[in-house]
Amino acid sequence: MRRCPAASPHRRAPRTGSTPDRSAPSSRWSCASFPAVVVPAASWLDRGDCCPPCIVQVIESRNAGGAPLACPGRLTDEVSTSGRLAAVPRGPRRQRVAVVAFFAVLGLASGGWLARIPAIKHSLQLSDGMLGVALLAAPIGLVALVTLASRVIDRAGSRATAVAAGTGAALLPIAAGLAPDLPVLMAALFTFGGLSGLMDVAMNSQAVQVQQRFGRPLMSSFHACYSFGALAGSLLGGLCAWAGVSPAVNFVLAGLPLAGVVLLAGRWLIPGRPPAPGEPAGGQRAGDERAGDERAGDERAGDERAGDERAADSGGPAASAGRVSRLAVSRTGLRWASPLLLLGLLAVCSLLGEGAADSWSAVYLHDNLGTSAAFAALGFAAFSVTMAFGRLTGDKLALRFGPAVLVRGSGLLAAAGLTGALLSHSPAVVVAGFAVFGAGLSCTFPQLLSAAGNADPARPAGGIARVAGMGYAGLLGGPVLIGGVASAVGLTAALGIPALLALGIAAGAGAAGLRPAPRG
Repeated sequence: MRRCPAASPHRRAPRTGSTPDRSAPSSRWSCASFPAVVVPAASWLDRGDCCPPCIVQVIESRNAGGAPLACPGRLTDEVSTSGRLAAVPRGPRRQRVAVVAFFAVLGLASGGWLARIPAIKHSLQLSDGMLGVALLAAPIGLVALVTLASRVIDRAGSRATAVAAGTGAALLPIAAGLAPDLPVLMAALFTFGGLSGLMDVAMNSQAVQVQQRFGRPLMSSFHACYSFGALAGSLLGGLCAWAGVSPAVNFVLAGLPLAGVVLLAGRWLIPGRPPAPGEPAGGQRAGDERAGDERAGDERAGDERAGDERAADSGGPAASAGRVSRLAVSRTGLRWASPLLLLGLLAVCSLLGEGAADSWSAVYLHDNLGTSAAFAALGFAAFSVTMAFGRLTGDKLALRFGPAVLVRGSGLLAAAGLTGALLSHSPAVVVAGFAVFGAGLSCTFPQLLSAAGNADPARPAGGIARVAGMGYAGLLGGPVLIGGVASAVGLTAALGIPALLALGIAAGAGAAGLRPAPRG
């Protein structure tokens, strides 16, 4: 192995007596931080290309005598005649396990709470209207704190935020189970929703960074862990209800172990450095790129400009969700730009469809088709199961076809499934249609969040918080919109809205900056 002159991140490399042999066909440049990714050596500094896993424009500096500026990935020049990829070291594997644990914990806590709602309604003697008001507190808290999550993470770091919020989210259902009246229940649910939002942005930020270290798509599998966790939490909650265990005892028995998992897994998360006073929220990367913009190029010396403050494709995160090009990065961090805004609109379309299936699939089967309540529940069950299993395949599909093709195909599949369900009068066909609808939506939101995080890889929480905030607003307002339209034109026509929005997802996938990553 021969090391590149780029020695340490964010510093000009020292002079060395030799330079890497970039003409040798067997040479491969790989990133020491993310060794699962390699690119041909001759294609790297000669064209001023980006180090794929770092998404940082590395340039040659005239003042350093032609030596390349150091890359945050600490590039090494590995000579390999076999072309085999290096194994992922133990650290990233532990980080992946930790992120999986956080997604599963949030799913278990959410699913366990949903399963005990009937018991809490009975114990507090709430009417349907009062229960509806109480349940609205959690999504309001979620949307409210998701919009503030990037600021919290900028100050505390994503690891500290995930651990603190995750511990609270695991334990707060206990407060809901012990609530003596409606106001206390609403306060507990608002706080639970808010902490869930903070945890969501923080763990998705960690997921983007883990993808960088592995150099391949992982985001869909992380979200699959949440889906399976929610299913498991619902089953455990149902078993406790069948056994006559009170909600408070149920939440204590589940919450304490979940909090312990959060504290243990948090030790393996990627440590985040809060920005120094006066430092832009984008971190050192933005500063390095601006410094690169200020250096004049020298064609004879091979100097090139970093310029344009652009995020380039990477073999890591971009392989899972493409890239978001030409996003505006300023001294105050990530600003809204058209690709990021479009990602948010696509997230609204995706989560509005999820909210519609959550709230209205059983109602449609029961009221419009006259099925029993037990059979009507199969609509949402089929939707949830196919969404969970669909996310297990999302990473492989993103790697094989690219994220833009995956999101486009997912939108078309979702539209076809829901349209088929609405055109049929057979309950079995309708359940199958909702299953296809769930499979179609399963991979869209994870890919959109991953692309948002890639907008500024040094500060992924900024893009994730914005896109997730818009998406969760759709999740909150979607069922209300469907209900209002249904009261005017009927539920069948109202459920056509998510089908049309799924077509919008397919149409907007290409324009949102979802592109396959260059292969090494």
